[in-house]
Amino acid sequence: MIRVLLVEDDLGLAGNILDYLELEDMVCDHAANGMAALHFQQTHRYQVIILDINLPQMNGLSVCEHIRNEGDDTPIIILTARDKLEDKLVGFEKGADDYLIKPFAMAELVARVSALANRRSSQVNQLTFGNVILTVNPEVAMANGEAIKLSPTTYRLLKHLVRAGGECVSRATLVEAVWGEDAPESNALKVHIHHLRKALTQANANVQLLSRPNSGFYLSTEPAHG
Repeated sequence: MIRVLLVEDDLGLAGNILDYLELEDMVCDHAANGMAALHFQQTHRYQVIILDINLPQMNGLSVCEHIRNEGDDTPIIILTARDKLEDKLVGFEKGADDYLIKPFAMAELVARVSALANRRSSQVNQLTFGNVILTVNPEVAMANGEAIKLSPTTYRLLKHLVRAGGECVSRATLVEAVWGEDAPESNALKVHIHHLRKALTQANANVQLLSRPNSGFYLSTEPAHG
């Protein structure tokens, strides 16, 4: 099931979009202004954000830029009546992944949401979890302003776990994300998990790499229980 945040101040249009998306078995939250959008974005995890430009309190482009500056790589679809190329280019520059001009067909919006739902945006160059900060280009991990010493493989492992935002990731998913089709020997993941835990401890990160029996691994800023 796809979870969507709709940010639209036109309540009539928002209601129509919400009804249509829910008929497509999508779970939708609605924010009517820019500040409310940031509150939802900071307290929930979404697969796609649908974002109008002309919003009260904070316009959509500023919301988009703020989301990207926080390191959130949730795909963003911009909704707007502005159809000039320069307007689109500004939207992409602020971090949007897609652009839909009003008026639009609901079926097209659903198709675009579905296409983006299982991806992460390439429009963000910084990811954060706790006091751990990752830059994507160049590939650097930091905690407390100091570099975390990681191999390229261990960096990819940490990046995927950070992108999961504290949700548990299965062993199979991690292996595929880190190594792709070139699956390593069976204990390779275990070795890199050990190295990553050690590196986070040495860097005094407030992030722990924890395991959940028969489920996988996840990051947490809370002490382990039990």
